[in-house]
Amino acid sequence: QVQLVESGGGLVQAGGSLRLSCAASGSIFSINAMAWYRQAPGKQRELVAHTSGSSTNYADSVKGRFTISRDNAKNTVYLQMNSLKAEDTAVYYCYADVDTVIKSNLEKWGRGTLVTVSS
Repeated sequence: QVQLVESGGGLVQAGGSLRLSCAASGSIFSINAMAWYRQAPGKQRELVAHTSGSSTNYADSVKGRFTISRDNAKNTVYLQMNSLKAEDTAVYYCYADVDTVIKSNLEKWGRGTLVTVSS
């Protein structure tokens, strides 16, 4: 069983910063990719940032403000969010594509962490 647990969400003023963390645990053989998605009220879930190997990519709306990083030793992915805007308010979900002993490319989601940016 593989689990993803997010932390670090909260309330912040516009222009402020937050750092999200997501730790993967369980019977993980390797992690192929990790990402952060978000879903604002009344909107579809969207990709925020993705990392696989040495590559990263970002949604245009967060480029230059958000940074995704990984600690492979801890099976943890981070999202550093700077210069936050009201439109960044959303539930942020962690995603991982992992290989376990019995299954490859298992896609897992965390339960989400709420980020609220006040203007």
